Order: sequence, then structure tokens, then C-alpha cells
Amino acid sequence: MTRIAVLGAGKIGEALLAGLLAAGRSPADLVFTERHPERAAELGARLGVGSVDVAGAARHAEIAVIAVKPQDIVPVLAELATAITPGTLVVSLCAGVPLSVIEGALPAGTAVVRVMPNTPMLVGEAMSAVSGGAHADDAQLAAVEKMLGAVGRVVRVPESQQDAVTALSGSGPAYFFFLVEAMIDAGILLGLPRAVAADLIVQSAFGAARMLRESDDHPVILREAVTSPAGTTIAAIRELEKHGVRAALIAAIEAARDRSAELGRAAARA
Repeated sequence: MTRIAVLGAGKIGEALLAGLLAAGRSPADLVFTERHPERAAELGARLGVGSVDVAGAARHAEIAVIAVKPQDIVPVLAELATAITPGTLVVSLCAGVPLSVIEGALPAGTAVVRVMPNTPMLVGEAMSAVSGGAHADDAQLAAVEKMLGAVGRVVRVPESQQDAVTALSGSGPAYFFFLVEAMIDAGILLGLPRAVAADLIVQSAFGAARMLRESDDHPVILREAVTSPAGTTIAAIRELEKHGVRAALIAAIEAARDRSAELGRAAARA
């Protein structure tokens, strides 16, 4: 079984470890790093996985997953570079950090895969996009896809599309939370108790998502099935169009794409 080290045991790192264990990985095949001793002890005891320093992780791992915040990746790469063994695959979950930055900080020839996950990894429903670096082969990409498959779905994209992925699915859960928040507020405005409004909307969102996943129909077809002539839904849709909701959402995602590219350029200059 492939030995995996997760460098950084924040929410995403913990979710990956938990997902791998739930998928049948042995705790003996996993280690993690965590700079806060109390957090390391608590997580190690709860998951049964050992904690080590970065050098120990590099020696242990066939796959080293960097799951720290983007602003913390430079010192982690510096430690990793001095201890990594030939053949180790490095996987970055750091949003916006280009492959060239990671490859440039590690020994020549190191295989690197860049991943953009999202926070539904915490419930095993992540959407992750993977891009291979100059030295990552198909077998290594497949290994990363299998690993991430334990916590959701995976798609392979060229790195040139990662900023778009970040804007669409990386930030995507926040858009849905924002919409749900607004709909709950609308329910309160219409006289419903907050708890009832929340239950109605969350279940509706869950059901709609299942229909989108399990149906072969285009979203337009599914929406039209709810939209009766001269009915309540078309009245609501008219107001959404009148207020430019569609255009605003497209503009918001473009802004997120531009910000992702800006962060990537800043990481390359660091």
C-alpha cells in the first residue's frame, strides 16, 4: 500500500486523512505534520495516525501531500527539499500556487501534482481538479485521483485552467451558502420561523443537487419542469433576471478567477 504523508493537519488535511481511513487505508500507511503539539496529539489519538516533522514525513512517504495555507508553503518546501527521497510524488493542495513554484523549490526531476479541492471534502463530497507537472506521469496522476476519490469526485485539467477551477468549484460552495442564506432570510421575511425556513431550503438544495447529479437532463430542462405557465416560479425567475442575478454571478466568478491568477503571480514572485 502506498505510504502517504499529509503536511498540514488543518481542516482539509484532517478531512483527507479521515477519508483515506474510511476508504480502508491502514493508519500505519499514513503520517501527518502539525506545528501545534496539542493539535497533533489530539488528532493522532482520534485517528490513530502518527505525527512527524517534515523531514520524517519526507522519509516516510511515497506521496507527500502539502495541505498548508498558500502563504505557509515556502518554508514547508524548503524543509521538504532537503529531506525528500528520489521518486517521492509531491501533491499540492495550496490554492493559487503554480507548479513552477513548487518544482523550482524541490530537487530537479521531482514529480509534482497540483490540486484544487473544495471544502465539501469535510463531508466526503469534494470536487477536486488535478494537474500534472513536468515530471508527473499518468500512473502518478492516477494514484492522486484514486487518493482523492476517497473524499469526493476528481477531474483532470491542464494547469492553465486551474484559476477557472478555483473560481468555479474552489470558491463555489461559498456561492451556494450565500444563496441559501438569502433564501432563508426571504423565508423569515415571509413569516416563517428561521429553523423551518432553513430546513425547507437546505433539503431543497440537497434534493436539487441529487437531481442534477443523477439526471441526464440539462439544468434548463430541470428548471423548466418546475416553471408552470403564469405560475409562481416564472414570476420569481422574472425578478431574478430583472435584477441581473445571472450577470452578477458570472461577473463574480470572473472576479474570483482574476484574483486566483493574481495570487499565483504573487506566489511566483515570492
